[in-house]
Amino acid sequence: MHTETMEESLAAPARRLGIRAAMFVDFDNVYTGLKTLDSPAAERFATDPGQWIKAIAYSDGSGDGNGRRFLVRNCYLNPEIYSKYRPFWTRAGFRVIDCPSLTQQGKSSTDINLVLDAMDVLAGSAHMDEFFIASADADFTSLVQRFRAADRRTTVIVAGAAAAAYREMADAVIQSYDFLAMLNGSNSPSVALGAGRSQLSLAAGAANHGSAAEAVRDFLRTAPGPVKGAIVAQRALSKEPSLANDWGGRGKFGTWVGQVDEHIQYSSTPAPGWVWDSTRFSVEELPMEQAAPAIEQQVSRVTDVPDLSAEQYRQLFVSLEVSARQTPNRNELSKLVRDECVAADVPVARNAINFVIQGLKYAKVPLNGESSAIRLATAWTKNVETMCRIAGMQFDDEETDALRDWASGGLLEKAPAEAAP
Repeated sequence: MHTETMEESLAAPARRLGIRAAMFVDFDNVYTGLKTLDSPAAERFATDPGQWIKAIAYSDGSGDGNGRRFLVRNCYLNPEIYSKYRPFWTRAGFRVIDCPSLTQQGKSSTDINLVLDAMDVLAGSAHMDEFFIASADADFTSLVQRFRAADRRTTVIVAGAAAAAYREMADAVIQSYDFLAMLNGSNSPSVALGAGRSQLSLAAGAANHGSAAEAVRDFLRTAPGPVKGAIVAQRALSKEPSLANDWGGRGKFGTWVGQVDEHIQYSSTPAPGWVWDSTRFSVEELPMEQAAPAIEQQVSRVTDVPDLSAEQYRQLFVSLEVSARQTPNRNELSKLVRDECVAADVPVARNAINFVIQGLKYAKVPLNGESSAIRLATAWTKNVETMCRIAGMQFDDEETDALRDWASGGLLEKAPAEAAP
């Protein structure tokens, strides 16, 4: 009986589970498409790509829990306009390729860069089972044809209207309403390997009893309030997928839904656009426009800086000033700070305290009881700004002020010229 030696075990390639896939994202195309449909969802797409790519990765339909393995994750964006989003994508494991405008009309080099990279991957030694293209640009139709000719499964993600030939060429299509639902956390796309494009189409039309207009009327008559336009559009398209082409000749969803019934109203503002039954609700009841992720959420997502509140940071620095006088031992120090925060009824997790202490060590701030809470807060804030700069994050003056106020807990030292007289 042969027993595998250590050398043989090390030499043997490990079994790699999952569907091998490649993702190519035309950032400009998808972001601008989403922006017209649901502005907050567009920001979630831009600032948290890890969320939706994981949803796709584990929606393969295999049932074995392996999901997809995205061996290639490429994002193509125009740095002149969207460079502030770069850190979020690199953080999510994407290779970001700058595609600046090359013409006076603003046409970028995304198309050629994406196609060249995709063809290199197709011809590469790592066999890909599936190729994803996130773009509604029909210029990629020929690329999808090449994937199919090579017997590779293809899925396109569109945010807006897409040419019929482009959609028909793909094995599966994640339509804008499906993608919006995923970004809003309401569901994951049904994209199963081998199921083919027919699965998505059949899933969308399975309940096709009655018209899209009837489905919208019935939905809004029982809705608890005004409904996001993207959700209503999803209801309509589940009945009549063909509406996705040009909304029955009316071009836009807002124009189409406005003629469904005299009592159905649509407003594109506040974002992302809302639909309601005017017999039950009024325009005054529309929700306020949803804000983009707060600066602290953006920074924490990219740099791992603890996502504490400004109040927690303030208490942390106050407690650290007191506790540092009692012990030079870092392990004991973090425990004392934690206990001080709990006693002040502003609890802070010990791992967050250790993260801040490490940052202060990098900033060469002595933790010997001689540093005031203000000095600690100022040094920590500068450290956070350095981490953001290294990560490539860019902020305007208002965002910088918000960052400093948050990270310092409102304790930031003012420059002499700004100090109160």
